[in-house]
Amino acid sequence: MTMKKVAILGSSGQIGAYLTEHLREKGYFVREFDIANDTHEDMTHIPNPFLRNVIMDSDFVFFLAFDVGGSHYLKKYQHTFKFLDNNTRMMANVFGHIADYKKPFVFASSQMSNMSYSPYGVMKRVGELYTKSLGGLIVHFWNVYGIEKDMEKAHVITDFIRKGFETGVIDMMTDGTEQREFLYAEDCCKALKIIMKKYDEFKSDDPLHITSFKSSSILEVADTIQDLFHEEGMQHVEIVPSSLKDSVQLDKKNKADTYILDWWQPKTTLRSGIKKVFEAMKNDWV
Repeated sequence: MTMKKVAILGSSGQIGAYLTEHLREKGYFVREFDIANDTHEDMTHIPNPFLRNVIMDSDFVFFLAFDVGGSHYLKKYQHTFKFLDNNTRMMANVFGHIADYKKPFVFASSQMSNMSYSPYGVMKRVGELYTKSLGGLIVHFWNVYGIEKDMEKAHVITDFIRKGFETGVIDMMTDGTEQREFLYAEDCCKALKIIMKKYDEFKSDDPLHITSFKSSSILEVADTIQDLFHEEGMQHVEIVPSSLKDSVQLDKKNKADTYILDWWQPKTTLRSGIKKVFEAMKNDWV
């Protein structure tokens, strides 16, 4: 399937920004859509003729947008009416237009979609049901990291680096023993491009797991960031774990399906990926 015009809904988000750049470098015409660009691009507004036109005029749609952030943000926000309302409106809006114009698409879900105690997980599960009914493809992202624009919604790696620069203290929400599978955003985007190009070879019933397939603890992430500050000859950074266990994912033991590895392999090690983000963020402080 040859694609020319690609709509990226959520183009200013962590994954969307990397994917926009990656696809443009590969010669695709990318239609960006994100509220960070303009209030006309608010996908919670129903109806939204701007959203309708972008989807109608595209050959392929990446539905990456969601009102979400890292653990700090989720813990505070996912149990509120606004969180549920925003994401329900967004899904009804986007899926409605995809159904009208019968566009091939990928819906960005999460390894948390089986966690019924998490409103975020439940909302992602609802999105998966919409996607299956429309014949789209579901991807499960596992702790993708990279440069982030909205630090209020920062995920753990960017949050720890920011704390190191701002305060010299990485104060943690947990004891750091929980395991995660971290994937660098550039590797993630390469997987998404392959999924788009090979779209007809995948089945809509089977979510595609986009992850590093390697587990690391949150404490290991903090140690790596501490080492990078030391290597740069910068200020000493102290790591201060909490006595609490993870309260967002509850260290739920999911097992990633390796099916995607027949088409794609992650290349970036956790340390080298963190270093890339560290070097980019360093410019804001040094």
